[in-house]
Amino acid sequence: MVMPIYDHSPFKWPTPPYVTWILIGINVLVFVIQANNPDEMQQFDQVVGLIPAAFTGRLSGVSLPTPLPLFTYMFLHANVLHILGNMVFLFVFGDDIEEGIGHGRFLIFYLACGLGAGIAYVLSDPSSKIDLIGASGAVAGVIAAYLIFRPCSKVTVLVGVVPLRLRSFWVIGGWAIWQVVEVASRSQDGIAYWAHVGGLITGAVLFVLMRPAGVRLFECVQPEDPVALGSAAKPPS
Repeated sequence: MVMPIYDHSPFKWPTPPYVTWILIGINVLVFVIQANNPDEMQQFDQVVGLIPAAFTGRLSGVSLPTPLPLFTYMFLHANVLHILGNMVFLFVFGDDIEEGIGHGRFLIFYLACGLGAGIAYVLSDPSSKIDLIGASGAVAGVIAAYLIFRPCSKVTVLVGVVPLRLRSFWVIGGWAIWQVVEVASRSQDGIAYWAHVGGLITGAVLFVLMRPAGVRLFECVQPEDPVALGSAAKPPS
């Protein structure tokens, strides 16, 4: 298992990435509420999660009215490991994208990535009665944006229990290829790979379209470099 734990401090920016922190806080709060009501957790996931059959009208009286589940599903998580993995990825990579496109645009970007991930999941099997929950589709969009924004940034990852410092294109590129391979192999291990792929594609396209003027793609300048930070134009919020 490869888990990113650090790229550079999100507290160094002139304006803190408060949208990223708020999104993490909402996800954690919802999970704590669910965890305190374990008997109702599964039923809640069925109602608020994204069920393709219910979304397409093939199953009635189960979930929230369409299209609400396309947004609500991304704030639910099944267990501690599920939310921990998603929030760590969001914490490590989200601050850079928020800094790159601004706070308001980042919020729209994040929700749109989750929307794209949910649509991809529904289209992969419109008659499925398996609910989709979790922020991984939206987070996949964030890391796709990071890959084309800062491909050469170094990220500290845990490979098992061993910390390694790697270029982001190795970390993110390897993860993205893995998702595509699993989709192609029609893996049935309970992971929503189609949602991940949908989020990756949505994030890559939207970042190119939404980035402010002056934000370059595939630039290999380290964020830790104070000269580079001092000379870079700061995008609007």
